[in-house]
This record gives sequence, C-alpha cells and structure tokens, in this order.
Amino acid sequence: MDISNNYALDYSNSYYYNQNNKDQLDSSVSDEETKSDTATQEEKPKNENELELDEKRVVFELQARDTEVRAHEAAHQAAGGGMTGGANFTYERGPDGKMYAVGGEVPISMPKGSKPEEIISNAQQVIAAALAPADPSAQDMSVASSARAMMIQAQQEKAKEAYDNLSSSNDKKDEENTSLIRIDISA
Repeated sequence: MDISNNYALDYSNSYYYNQNNKDQLDSSVSDEETKSDTATQEEKPKNENELELDEKRVVFELQARDTEVRAHEAAHQAAGGGMTGGANFTYERGPDGKMYAVGGEVPISMPKGSKPEEIISNAQQVIAAALAPADPSAQDMSVASSARAMMIQAQQEKAKEAYDNLSSSNDKKDEENTSLIRIDISA
C-alpha cells in the first residue's frame, strides 16, 4: 500500500482587526478623526497609556487571540512529534503597533509505510496531532478524517493478509489430513 500525504493543520482566522476601519469599534468617530488617528498610529505606535478605551479592548482581544493561536499550534507540534514542521503564523498589527498572531498552521507529513502496521501507527499519530488542540478547526478535522480513512484501509489490508495466511495454513492442514486417510474398498 503506497500512502504519502502532506497536510497543514490550520487554525483559521476568525478574528480580524483593521486599523483603518475604526468605525466598527466606535460609530461616533468621524471620518476625519479616523484619518488623523490612523496617520498618528502610522507615524508613532501608541504605548498602553496613550490608547483609547476601544483600542485597549482591541489590544486585549488581540493578545487573547495570539495566546490562543500559539497554544493551538503548539498542541499540534507536541502531539505530532517528528511528523510536524514549524508553525507559521498570520499576524495583525494592533493599535499599539505590536504584531499579534491571529491565525496559524503546522505542516504535517505522514511517511510512507511499507507494512500496514506502519501505516496504522503513522495514521494514529497524524490523528492525534490533528485533534490535539482543545478546539480543533475544520481543517484539523479534515486532516484527521483523511488519516482515519488511510488507517481503515491499512487495517483492511492487514485483515486480508491475516485471512490469507490462515486460509493457506488451513489448506496445508487439510492436505496433511487428507493424505493420512486411506480408504480401502473391497468388493
């Protein structure tokens, strides 16, 4: 059975912060104030004491998202062992000028197995890596499902091999038993 696949365990972006669209945060801010705030932010990042209340809330949400994304990807890496690569992150710049991870992915490669037992073992590790985070994404579930399908195929192949071995073993026993039986027919 020749199975080789590469996957990316992806924690998709479900939160975006757009500095230039502050009217989502505070609809009472005029366009001119937004433009001047954006220009100020681009010139010099604000420190925590200079942020408006809404901006502080956004920074807090970005910090929480950053922590969540990094923990999610670290769970994939820890469970995947040598099958996983380094995490790649998607970043958003907060109103404080700092970059926060808002999405990420960890590549995972399932090595080819020459025997069904190897494929089953590798697929189990891929499944464990995909489902390791507390909140697996849709991509994570898809990767686990694909690995599960490969595992089932390998289990079927293993069962067929066991059946064939048992069947050939029984055929040999039948031949041995047949050769011991002699029938004398006297007329």
